[in-house]
Amino acid sequence: MTNFVVNMVNDSNLISFIEQLAQALANKHFVKLSLGNYKGTEDNLKNIYVKPVLIKKTEKLSFTYRYKTKDIVKNYDLNESVHLIADYLQNGFRIATIFTLQEEIIGEYNNKYLFKIRNKVLDRALTSCLSHDKEKKRIIERKSSYLQALGLTDKEGSVFKNAQDKYRQINQYIEILSTLIKELPIGAIKNVVDMGSGKGYLTFALYDYLLKHQQKTKVTGVEFRKDMVDLCNDIAINAGFNQLSFVQGTIESYHSSDINLLIALHACDTATDDAIYKGIKASADLIVVAPCCHRQIRREMEKGKAKNELNFLTKHGIFLERQSEMVTDGLRALILEYFGYRTKVFEFVSDVHTPKNVLVVGIKNKNQDVKTKDETLQKIKATKAYFGIGYHHLERLLGL
Repeated sequence: MTNFVVNMVNDSNLISFIEQLAQALANKHFVKLSLGNYKGTEDNLKNIYVKPVLIKKTEKLSFTYRYKTKDIVKNYDLNESVHLIADYLQNGFRIATIFTLQEEIIGEYNNKYLFKIRNKVLDRALTSCLSHDKEKKRIIERKSSYLQALGLTDKEGSVFKNAQDKYRQINQYIEILSTLIKELPIGAIKNVVDMGSGKGYLTFALYDYLLKHQQKTKVTGVEFRKDMVDLCNDIAINAGFNQLSFVQGTIESYHSSDINLLIALHACDTATDDAIYKGIKASADLIVVAPCCHRQIRREMEKGKAKNELNFLTKHGIFLERQSEMVTDGLRALILEYFGYRTKVFEFVSDVHTPKNVLVVGIKNKNQDVKTKDETLQKIKATKAYFGIGYHHLERLLGL
């Protein structure tokens, strides 16, 4: 893993630092890494935090890019990760710290732009957050009665073979949501709405999690199919979930001004915008959506036929599709920021539609200033002009 790095850089100390990183990964001693003191050209980028993850039984490194108003998470294989870290240290970041099981390895540029390394033995050994040998402990207990009623487990609490992916997905969602909820004041989440709840897998699991953590919360699932609504209400009653209910309706038709947490997973195309709109109008503290389909913006880009540096990509249908996905969700994040939300964008693994999905998160920011709001509006306008977009459905709903 180290040979290609040596060919990339000329600084012997930097080479040594990257080789120590590669060695820690090879020995499975790597715990985490941070990059800081950014002096590069990318606007609002502050830090990058790196940690090991296991995705579909494959070891990768997860990079959290910390910006002024949002976080973006990307996963890379180990070889590519080492290459990226070496590049970041040559192009913007002035300090990096590797945390291994036994020591800290700190690399930093001094005032003369010479890269220096110092090693610090830890007083107490760290533990790696990535387990290779043990099954990951799940937040949602397998013996929960509603899991059996939903057809995921048998009477003994064993997860059916064909339900393993769904069970892991539920736990991953709850793990993400629990982390986001902890960013809010204790007791802030009193009313939760799950838009397009389907069979209610996540809705039940979230209610179960909140109940066990003594959050007195009312949870409502909104679902168009009456048979699903009736089934889920029966399961909720039998489980003793008194503050969990399901109502028939669409995202567009549902109205409530009392929402603290709004969720919409895999709402197709502009239905995701309808959900975000409901959350913004209700001043929800937390909005979490996993978009599905991005046809509206793709049609706008095809109609606008903007001429820019990306034409060599967007002339191909598959690349245009991917570009429209990023532009759609990027604009959603900007619009959330305009209306006073701090945003995060996660990539997570799911068993629905595609192997990878994007989670767009908005956390209510109480201290937004007018200058930031005006700058965000200009970014929205500039992005639309660059890609030839006449309108974004969400901005039209909100009257921008």
